[in-house]
Amino acid sequence: MAFAGSFRATTASCSKQICARQARVPRTSSSWIPQSSVPLGSQLVSRIIDRRSFSSSISNPARPSQSLFYSPRWSNNKNPEADTSENDPKAQEDGDVEKKNDTVRLDGPEDENAPGASSNSTPPSSSSSGDNNDSADPPPAPPPTTPPSPSSIAKQSVPEIYPQVLALPIARRPLFPGFYKAVVVRNPAVVAAIKEMMKRGQPYLGAFLLKDENTDSDIITDINSVHPVGVFAQITSVFAANSGSGDDKEEGLTAVLYPHRRIKVTELIKAGESPSVAKVTDEDEAAKAQTVAPPTPPPEPEATRIQAGPLQTSFLHKHAISIVQVDNLITQPYNKDDQYIRAFMSEIVSVFKDIAQLNPLFRDQITNFSINQVASNVFDEPDKLADFAAAVSTGEVGELQDVLESLVVDDRLRKALLVLKKELINAQLQSKLSRDVDTKIAKRQREYYLMEQLKGIKKELGMESDGKDKLIEKFKERAATLKMPESVRKVFDEELNKLMGLEPAASEANVTRNYLEWLTQIPWGQHSPENYSIGHAQTVLDEDHYGLKDVKDRILEFLAVGKLRGTVEGKIICLVGPPGVGKTSIGKSIARALNRQFFRFSVGGLTDVAEIKGHRRTYVGALPGKIIQALKRVGTENPLVLIDEVDKIGRGINGDPASALLEMLDPEQNNGFLDHYMDVPVDLSRVLFVCTANNLDTIPAPLLDRMEVLEVSGYVSEEKSVIADKYLGPQAKESSGLKEADVLLDPTAVDVLIKYYCRESGVRNLKKHIDKIYRKAALKLILDLGEDVFPEPSSPAPTSVPAESSTVGPQPKTVESQEPLPNEPDTTATPEATSDNEAEKVVTTQERKPLKIPDSVHVRITPENLKDYVGPPVYHKDRMYTTPPPPGVSSGLGYLGNGSGAVMPVEATAMPGKGGLQLTGKLGEVIRESAQIGLSWVKAHAYELGITQSPDEQFLTDRDIHVHMPEGSIGKEGPSAGTAILSAFVSLFTKTKINPDIAMTGEISLVGQVLPVGGLKEKILAAHRAGIKTILAPAANRADIEENVPESVKDGIRFVYVEDVKEVLHEVFKGEPITERWKDTLSI
Repeated sequence: MAFAGSFRATTASCSKQICARQARVPRTSSSWIPQSSVPLGSQLVSRIIDRRSFSSSISNPARPSQSLFYSPRWSNNKNPEADTSENDPKAQEDGDVEKKNDTVRLDGPEDENAPGASSNSTPPSSSSSGDNNDSADPPPAPPPTTPPSPSSIAKQSVPEIYPQVLALPIARRPLFPGFYKAVVVRNPAVVAAIKEMMKRGQPYLGAFLLKDENTDSDIITDINSVHPVGVFAQITSVFAANSGSGDDKEEGLTAVLYPHRRIKVTELIKAGESPSVAKVTDEDEAAKAQTVAPPTPPPEPEATRIQAGPLQTSFLHKHAISIVQVDNLITQPYNKDDQYIRAFMSEIVSVFKDIAQLNPLFRDQITNFSINQVASNVFDEPDKLADFAAAVSTGEVGELQDVLESLVVDDRLRKALLVLKKELINAQLQSKLSRDVDTKIAKRQREYYLMEQLKGIKKELGMESDGKDKLIEKFKERAATLKMPESVRKVFDEELNKLMGLEPAASEANVTRNYLEWLTQIPWGQHSPENYSIGHAQTVLDEDHYGLKDVKDRILEFLAVGKLRGTVEGKIICLVGPPGVGKTSIGKSIARALNRQFFRFSVGGLTDVAEIKGHRRTYVGALPGKIIQALKRVGTENPLVLIDEVDKIGRGINGDPASALLEMLDPEQNNGFLDHYMDVPVDLSRVLFVCTANNLDTIPAPLLDRMEVLEVSGYVSEEKSVIADKYLGPQAKESSGLKEADVLLDPTAVDVLIKYYCRESGVRNLKKHIDKIYRKAALKLILDLGEDVFPEPSSPAPTSVPAESSTVGPQPKTVESQEPLPNEPDTTATPEATSDNEAEKVVTTQERKPLKIPDSVHVRITPENLKDYVGPPVYHKDRMYTTPPPPGVSSGLGYLGNGSGAVMPVEATAMPGKGGLQLTGKLGEVIRESAQIGLSWVKAHAYELGITQSPDEQFLTDRDIHVHMPEGSIGKEGPSAGTAILSAFVSLFTKTKINPDIAMTGEISLVGQVLPVGGLKEKILAAHRAGIKTILAPAANRADIEENVPESVKDGIRFVYVEDVKEVLHEVFKGEPITERWKDTLSI
């Protein structure tokens, strides 16, 4: 009831204001229709329409067109003679005027006795919800040609029976009775029909909603394409939709419709032919709400009503439009005092109040509805209240159509309430989002305002100077502590003066500030004291590494020279070796021995020169190169910089980084290294560079020429055992939580691990296996003893201070639910509650202490149970043949890519053919060439070897030779298998077996010389592991074997150094009958 009271109060207030405004309107204006001839409601409709265009294509919407008076045609006209006035000259004149004007208004005197038609009638309200549909009185019926006499009272109304109407499809949302709507018609036939309807005084049509939301059309070709229930609407005014200079038939038309009642299509009498575009105007689509108008005046008595027939709309059949047969839909009788209807209405009014508080547009809609409400109480017309609720809502099209089709009042109210509730939810969500954004913006503005006030107060008190002054002072203080060269000092002063003249907000100021930051953070003239003590260095190297005697001796020599010279400038060390041998850790040990800062960066895959020499300062986000960043990080001019993976440096479209390294590493150039970003010379001569690589072949020759290469070949089995016992085992035991437990890895198990699992030169794979052993031991220990022996520590519940206003005690903190929150706006959350929740958050991270292992636990890992920890062995046997193999098989020594050696058998066989040679076993190009050289040498010396009976006898003309090296999945490359392949050929052709305890390595030439090869240490280690008794090696490798191979590896092996393949054959086939002939034909 309070809502209805506010409606009435607003009505009275608005009526007084509009009446007072009417009194001030000048009567002589040509654009204003006299008060005596046009009622107040129609005047306001015309002025509002003139003031606001329904289409953006109208160039001058502010000037209305002259009102047209025409002969009406309606079903209940009291003047029958008026029907014969179609050819009246006055009507023709009106038609000519219509073509010249943009707007046609149907204004005429209203029924003075109708509600709201007195001098104090309620004036129309302004447009609602930005829809450009102005609320006004219901449009009157077209006036008669002859004005009534002053003594007569002319009652006019909308025809109640209008069986055939022009059908206009509407897109996007339906129309509701009592609410204006503007539509744009583009179809020329429909435009022409509407204009003729206006001329004839029959401005009525049926508006029906299209079922397909994506379709726009002005005609109906299929009755199933529209909803059967629509509205019977009157065209109150029309005007051109665009201001084109072409033919009127090609232009669109904007028509303002006022729906009067609900109708239903019963038959499609005439279907349109050419579909066109028909849609709600842009202004109407923006708000999707219709404005409120007063109800239709009561109909005339039955005695004065003339039944309408198809004659009134017969003229429409000549247009290509849609004509339908319709029936009126009457709302079923209802009792307005029914408790359900009253409850629905009360709830709708309540929801209106809630929405009005959140959305000002709805507040305007409610005001319009209250002004134009005929009944004194809103509860007296529940059907119109339901239509109003649906008309102002932006609900789904189907739900709005259901409201339109509902003829039962309580059902219509229920559906309208559902639509309105969804509108409330959307308004609440929109309000919440708006509040959140406003809160964030207000908080930032408040912080900014307070910070500015604080700066001003501190500046007035002298406690703090301006931000820029403080920054400049900071740079000056930094520069005062640095020993900058004169050229650098000059650049610093210039940049500092530039910063003083720039505004802090300028982009150039930020670039200059960053440059000064880097310039003052380079450690100009700052060094760390160096320690060249040989004893200290030897102690550090022995603590960090076992073995590597050659590398350690070379490092000590390097330090001894530095001790005598006082500097180690001009030296670039390159550590080369297989993965896992400790190259990076050696660099760290050197830095620790010299007491230098350590910095490491990898250049593997690097393709951008800017990573080495920096970016230009003109680029956004520019930074200096890695070496300048290293100097800033370590804070000294003499660090040890480790450049890792120098053999894997790339080359791309951004330059060649390997070439850029030349300037940085070259001792003759790096005393004035010029970074692109710094653009001042930086002295890198005091930096000690150490590089690491796995292979020297991929390092560019100019870069390799500037380095001193130290080969880290790897570890033998004895060295691996000691490393596992002293370093790897204790580290893995402690990292597994078994430091104080009695868990022992037996040395014999380590030997098995090295022999059958980890044959690599490095110890990285060995470390992984030892870590796996201790992890498995920890798991078995917990599974055997159970969780009771190792219980989870009880974590104390975090305490938090409750809010002062809370009356409930602190609750235990639990894990929050992971289910998503409901998609509903939260109207109860407040900033105060949020701040309280944030205040209750506590840090729950606690450091767990290691658990104590019971003293009763004793675990031993032996060779017998080693398989349970690391699985089956990777390497099953060291050599394929332990017994004498068939002729054509020999044993060679190879070097694998992982840094380990292997005994590699060579198998050869002959078959009928044409003298071809076939090679298998994933052999590389070099090893194929060695097989060709070996076969050619055998063919050339077939008579001396006893294969042929005479020197001129043809050999292998009808036989093919097949050479295979087992383990075909492993690639094999290199020349060191030459002696083994040649021995296999001689064994095959002479049908003599080779002792499997003999292995050989060496490259052969075409004349039979044996050339030196590499990887002797790993190869001999593999032969020692396989139980080889005799090794044939090139004589040129004798010094290498005696110097670099440990005696423990050479123990039990007889070395035979050869220079020619004849010596190889005499040694391999020693004691065989064939050698007796060779003493004469193949003498050494």
